[in-house]
Amino acid sequence: MAATITFLPDDDAHLALEELTADGTPVSMAIRDALIEAAARHAKARLRAEAESLAADPDDRAGAAQVLRDMETLRAS
Repeated sequence: MAATITFLPDDDAHLALEELTADGTPVSMAIRDALIEAAARHAKARLRAEAESLAADPDDRAGAAQVLRDMETLRAS
């Protein structure tokens, strides 16, 4: 899926690109790597928020506790 994306960097993005390419890394590679890292952080944050929401849900906690009790019963058999 090769596609060309054009964007106009603001001052902060321009400074970030300067930092990311100071070692000779091509701009396209720096942007690609930054997007991949940002997507991974976003996915982790989304999963963390979902886990926190489930942990705060009394019905979900009760269901999880019941599953653990059921598994313990099976293990003891």
